Amino acid sequence: MWLGFYVLILWAWWVMFSMSRDMDLDLIGRPGPMGQAMAAMDPRMDMYMPMAEFGPLFSMWAIMMAAMMLPTLIPTLRSYDDLIRSANGSRAGWLGVLAGYSIVWVGFAAVIAGIQLVLLFGGVVDMLGIAKSGWVAGGLMIAVGAFQFSRVKEVCHGVCHAPMTYFLGHWRTGFAGGVRMGLGLGAFCVGCCWGFMALGFVGGVMSLLWMGLATLFMVLEKLPQIGHAVTRPMGFVLIAGGLVLLVYPISYGG
Repeated sequence: MWLGFYVLILWAWWVMFSMSRDMDLDLIGRPGPMGQAMAAMDPRMDMYMPMAEFGPLFSMWAIMMAAMMLPTLIPTLRSYDDLIRSANGSRAGWLGVLAGYSIVWVGFAAVIAGIQLVLLFGGVVDMLGIAKSGWVAGGLMIAVGAFQFSRVKEVCHGVCHAPMTYFLGHWRTGFAGGVRMGLGLGAFCVGCCWGFMALGFVGGVMSLLWMGLATLFMVLEKLPQIGHAVTRPMGFVLIAGGLVLLVYPISYGG
């Protein structure tokens, strides 16, 4: 099961890499006549019309959630593994935790895909999902940075950082029990990490650099040894970066 789990993560990253590479190729002139005509107006629009539709956009976000969030689940699944050996946990329950967690993040993918469409048609972001204004980007960075110091972040991070405590307090057996616990853990995880997903509107939702850095930091946040030590420093970094964008606003998406 662990092998299948890691294969799923690698597959999701490969899909995102392929999508990003294909988009980069199309930006330099591979589209057909209609795409070329649109490129004459905006060089970045030719291959991104599907990103103005909910279905393709939701699929992209769902795969992105798998690539970015499944690696952060490793400490939680390892904790459940310990309960298989020392308590009445089971492989079915392990799969249930994974399923419940994934359901929550797929649901969040649907929500953020809808938000991106609203921002797109409202003229706030471009077809790449990048904020058109440095003021918007800076404000978003400050908001996410400030959230790092909030009570909600503290509570949600506490659960994500110590999944064993959650298991002991909400223990359910079997696959159905695992799904219930996975749903709860996923909800706390969304509450903890939603801001880093929203920052995709600053760096570009298809940016592999943003995806990699955000995934690395979210994994570090959940490590027992250093998780609490990185949360607030990252808040300071984000607030400082946002202030820089407000003082020196730049155009992102136009």
